[in-house]
Parts: sequence; structure tokens; C-alpha cells
Amino acid sequence: MSHGQHQPFAKKSLGQNFLVDQNYVRKIIDAVDLKEDEIVVEIGPGRGAITDGLVETGAKVIAIELDRHLAPQLAERFKGSPNFNVVEADATEVDFGPLLANEKAKLVANLPYYISTAILQHLASQRESFTSLVLMFQKEVVDRIAAPAGDSERGFLTVITDAAFSVERLFDVPPNAFRPVPKVTSTVARLTPKARVIDNEDTFRRIVSVAFAQKRKTILNNLKALSPDAPEILERSGIDPRRRAESLTLDEWIALLRAFQ
Repeated sequence: MSHGQHQPFAKKSLGQNFLVDQNYVRKIIDAVDLKEDEIVVEIGPGRGAITDGLVETGAKVIAIELDRHLAPQLAERFKGSPNFNVVEADATEVDFGPLLANEKAKLVANLPYYISTAILQHLASQRESFTSLVLMFQKEVVDRIAAPAGDSERGFLTVITDAAFSVERLFDVPPNAFRPVPKVTSTVARLTPKARVIDNEDTFRRIVSVAFAQKRKTILNNLKALSPDAPEILERSGIDPRRRAESLTLDEWIALLRAFQ
């Protein structure tokens, strides 16, 4: 691979794997389903494989790129497109309201594994800015966020995502669709924001985090670390203290939060 301007090396530290298979690029763009008068935020555009198709729709494209070498290359590549703008920033810290001038946008992202928890929490807290989010993660992340109550895959990230979004799996993307080739399969999912039903999301996250602290323990044993009144709180919320955190539905988590307050 040349060191030329068009082929920057993928950086391991940023978890970069560039999507090169045009069939999957097209499938992702189709899933975003953009109209000309819409805005789309693309997180981690990389070399612009998906960006090309987004810009072609005529929609306003705001690309957020952390890599300080790639950001100027994208700006140069799309300088003839008035509907494209690149922002060099960490997507886990972007305040989307001001960036979008408080308009609603769609979002698309190909996300490295190490950022998945942080970005999902951030997008959940900012979900009012979006109408739909098409996200590509490692398959196991989507397995986790889509896991129903009672599934052993269910954990902290599942509940936090479930409280903020409805999750729909769309399709898998094989390793050979990327360069460099990762060791894992990726999955594309569509997340649709839910209305807020939780008043205090920080408290909610703390309760869920402690409840899953030791997955083999009962919910009572885990919650004792948070409050000596854990038995009464579970009784008030109608949850059997012998259950494990993974068995609780979202409605039960919300009942638990209300019992804590």
C-alpha cells in the first residue's frame, strides 16, 4: 500500500477498519434512507467510503472524524460539495444540539469496538437530536444490545440502550468487506430513539451498573452495595430478590428506579 494521500494507513490505536466492499456500502446508505432536505451525521467517515454515497443524495452531511490526518483529506476530497462539512472531534464528546442548530438529523457510524459503550451512552443522552441511527458494531455488541430479558448476553449496556432506543438488527458484514481484515463479523443495526421515561438517568445508570457488578449474584446481593434498604426497595418494586439482573425487563428496571427515589 502506498503512503500516498489517498491511502492513509489504518491506525490500530483508533480501531480503524475501512469498509471497502461496495455492496455493503450501498446497503448501509440504503438503510439510512436519506432525503435531499435532511441532515445526516456520519461518525468516523475514515476514507469516505460511505460519505461518497451520503453526499450524492444531496442531504446535508456533517462528518465527525477523530483522526487529524483524515479530517483534512476529507475536507479536500469533498471541497466541491457545498452539502458536506467535516468536524475534527471526538464523537463521544460532541454536543449535537448546537452542531445541528437544534434541528433533527439521521446518524450513521462504523464504530470500533473499544468505543461502543461510551458512544452508545453518549448517543442515548443526546437522542433528542436524532430521528434514526444506523450503526455498525462488532456483531457481539449488537448481540448484547439486542438481548431480551432472560438472555445471558444481557448486561449494563443492554439496559442503558433499551431505555433509550428500540433496536432492530439489519444485516451482518463479513470480515473480508474491510481493510485491514478484522478477526470478527460486524453487524449493522437501526436504533430508533424512545421518548424519555426516566427522570434521573445518572441514578438509573448507577443502579443498573451495580446490579450487574457480579453477574452470578442475585440482584439483592449486588444492590446491597448501593443501599442497606435493598430488600425493602426490591419488595416495593415487586421484584423477587433471588432473581439475577439479566432477567429484569425494562419496565422492571424503571419500577426499581422509582422505588429507589
